[in-house]
Amino acid sequence: MLTNIATMSYSIAALAFALLGALLLTRWRSRQHASVLACACALTMLWGGALAAQAGGTLSQAWAGELLEVARNGAWTVVLLSLLGHFEGTSWRQLRRTPALPAIALLYLMVLGDKIMSEFMPAVLGHQSGIVGVMARIGMAVLGMLLVEQLYRNKPVQERWAIKFACLGIGGIFVFDFYLYSNALLMRQVNPEIWSARGVVDALTAPLIAVSVARSASWSSHIAVSRRLLFHSAALFGSAAYLLAMGAAGYYLRYFGGQWGSLMQMAFLFGALVLLAGILFSGTFRSWLKVFISKHFYSYNYDYREEWLRFTRTLSEAGPKLGERTLQAVGELVESSGGMLWIRREAGLCEPVANWHMPELAPSEPDGSAFCRFLESRQWVVDLQEFTADPDKYEGLVLPDWLGKFPRGRLVVPLMLQGRLFGFMLLLQPRSAITLNWEVIDLLKIAGSQAASYLAQHEAASALMLARQFESFNRMSTFVVHDLKNLVSQLGLLIPNAEKHKDNPEFQRDMLETVTLSVQKMRLMLQKLSRSASQERPAPLSIEKLLAQAVANKAAFEPRPLLTISEARLRVVADWERLERVVGHLIQNAIEATPKEGQVAITLSRAGDSVIIEIRDTGEGMSEEFIRERLYKPFESTKSAGMGIGAFESREYIHELGGNLAVSSTPPQGTTFRITLPLCQQDTQTVDKAA
Repeated sequence: MLTNIATMSYSIAALAFALLGALLLTRWRSRQHASVLACACALTMLWGGALAAQAGGTLSQAWAGELLEVARNGAWTVVLLSLLGHFEGTSWRQLRRTPALPAIALLYLMVLGDKIMSEFMPAVLGHQSGIVGVMARIGMAVLGMLLVEQLYRNKPVQERWAIKFACLGIGGIFVFDFYLYSNALLMRQVNPEIWSARGVVDALTAPLIAVSVARSASWSSHIAVSRRLLFHSAALFGSAAYLLAMGAAGYYLRYFGGQWGSLMQMAFLFGALVLLAGILFSGTFRSWLKVFISKHFYSYNYDYREEWLRFTRTLSEAGPKLGERTLQAVGELVESSGGMLWIRREAGLCEPVANWHMPELAPSEPDGSAFCRFLESRQWVVDLQEFTADPDKYEGLVLPDWLGKFPRGRLVVPLMLQGRLFGFMLLLQPRSAITLNWEVIDLLKIAGSQAASYLAQHEAASALMLARQFESFNRMSTFVVHDLKNLVSQLGLLIPNAEKHKDNPEFQRDMLETVTLSVQKMRLMLQKLSRSASQERPAPLSIEKLLAQAVANKAAFEPRPLLTISEARLRVVADWERLERVVGHLIQNAIEATPKEGQVAITLSRAGDSVIIEIRDTGEGMSEEFIRERLYKPFESTKSAGMGIGAFESREYIHELGGNLAVSSTPPQGTTFRITLPLCQQDTQTVDKAA
């Protein structure tokens, strides 16, 4: 009964594709891809006729139908590749370099090899005869389904209506083959009912292909295959091939494992699935696959539309940490695993401002160093690996010493803004091997310029916000000045009225003294807050006396600060009152951060032509993130009544004097502020003459 059904089924398939082939050779011969489609229909017709004859008993050679099946699958694969545009205007020499062809040829060779071994050397394969051929047929079905998916998804939306029925028809052929041979692989034999139904199923796909051919005037073979779709398709195809191979290996383990066969099979399959999941979620593997696809399937390394959209989207995200997002956006262009960012400041230093997947920040780099001058003048992307191998390619480049702390560093990308060096970034080794050709280097250059514009805009916005905050602060000070002026006038009127009360001389004397002191203090505040206050006048001063006075003013607090002077008679040029306020503020912060049983130590020393003041405490300490993002940010304070401008004002004034304020902290061991000020030149010359 099944034999008659199979004969009728495959006869219907042969007749359906014979009619479709006749239409393609006569009425539709001018259609696009008509010749390729006609060949596929002819081979399908021969395949259907051979299987019908084999089922009816008139054809005794089973290998004829199997060879025609391979030819049919290959013909429909060529149809899909043709619709995808792989064969249009392509010479055979170029076509041989297409990575897809060896994989397709390997599948066909596996089928033919399995058939030859089964027919002529059955003893070699034994009970495993035909398994390799079944797996190869499953692979061909998977390949066909992937090509159908690529064809439909990469067509423009307005053209999908014309190609969708061809995708359904050809895809239906491969889907049913996948179902047939997957069942055969699991059950160790072909299901006769499924095999008999295949002819009718394939015949039903012929009208779908015919409808699509009738609409073929709208077909277009100019398809740009998305890298993202090709990436996912390659991952899917590789996963399918891997699972098939692991399934076959598991079967052999069970077959030859004896009593332990089932246990070994289950353990092996579970381990294979865990390994596959680990590979698919591996960033290194994904990077390698992206680089492999770009290198072997495309003439350019990047899909610039996708890359620029991702780059801009990453930089434009709302929220803080623009520096880290900038490193991520540029680093992902070369699959880098981390990086660090430096920005040029007005103080003459390129300061590290952000790190991405790196443990610590590097030191600052003077913008006048040979390294920064090279980046600004040449505007080159520096490949540290290439520089180590051949330094002559980077004539004039002198690497800073701190780069030795990062052995995994690979690229230095300059951030150029309007022809000047705005900053630079260090990128770590890529996750997968990448060739730094002209395309990659040019992309990094333009990405660095784009990143510099974003960072400059952010810096300008921060400076504008800071200026507005100071404007608000100045406006508030104006109101305070006005109120103080009124209060001084009112208190000034009390003095002549109080002189009238002569009955109580002691009261009169105390009141006069208190009011007079209040008036003096408020007049002093008024003078400091008024815009017409006199300009400060820096002059040489004894830093030893200034520190002694600052410590004496804090003597009533606990813990009491201790002053140690390593070298006396040191002088600096500064305004006494303002420098004392800066030092006093840092000492006060150290006292407030330290418990009563702790220590606050101030030391004065000399290093060359500089005066070193260190304020060290044993308090709670500060984190690196707090120091980098909040310590010197105006109008942000951890104190309930603080205004958050003390640390900012201290650093700004020390920079005005030509010095530097550095901080190091280790929670919960304590914090050290280190003030470096230039020594008064007159004192330096006097010491040199004495020496």
